Amino acid sequence: MEKDLLELHTLIDVHFDQRKKDEEELISLKDRIENRRSERAEIHRVRTEREKDRQNRIAEERHRKEDDEAKKKAVDDLKKKKVLSGMGNFGGFLAKAETRKGKRLTGLEIKKKTLGERRKTLNVDTMREDALKHEAQEMWNSIYQLESEKFDHTEYMKHQKYEIIVLLNRIQHAQKFKKILGKGKVAGRWK
Repeated sequence: MEKDLLELHTLIDVHFDQRKKDEEELISLKDRIENRRSERAEIHRVRTEREKDRQNRIAEERHRKEDDEAKKKAVDDLKKKKVLSGMGNFGGFLAKAETRKGKRLTGLEIKKKTLGERRKTLNVDTMREDALKHEAQEMWNSIYQLESEKFDHTEYMKHQKYEIIVLLNRIQHAQKFKKILGKGKVAGRWK
């Protein structure tokens, strides 16, 4: 019996030692889980802060670009008003006269100047999809208008060439009659 009792005590001691080790492992595991949770929470907090900062930078950049566009538009409107007000009075006439007096431009310079006046800068990077569509539609309309003007001008030139040929033929025909009638006699005039 003593032997059994001793064996039972040793089993109980072994059991309590094992249970103590298991509890220590459980506590360390819980600590590791808690540390991991806190690390994840910190990482999530840092990520959300970075995302907020990024969103703020994007919003500031968009706001700055909109302000720049508004300023640019205001400057353009001011220039247009200045030009239109100058055209309405004698100052506009003097400005036109001075441009006429200046040196004559070559064909290439005229082309560059005209293109510079007609062409507007296009900043595609800052535009949204609907603004891009609107800008593309405006460009298409302007190209359509220019093509129709080009067609009208070519038709007008064809008509003028035809008129010139008809008038040259009439002149040649009239000169033939003049040679036939002889010198000194002028047809169609009364003396």
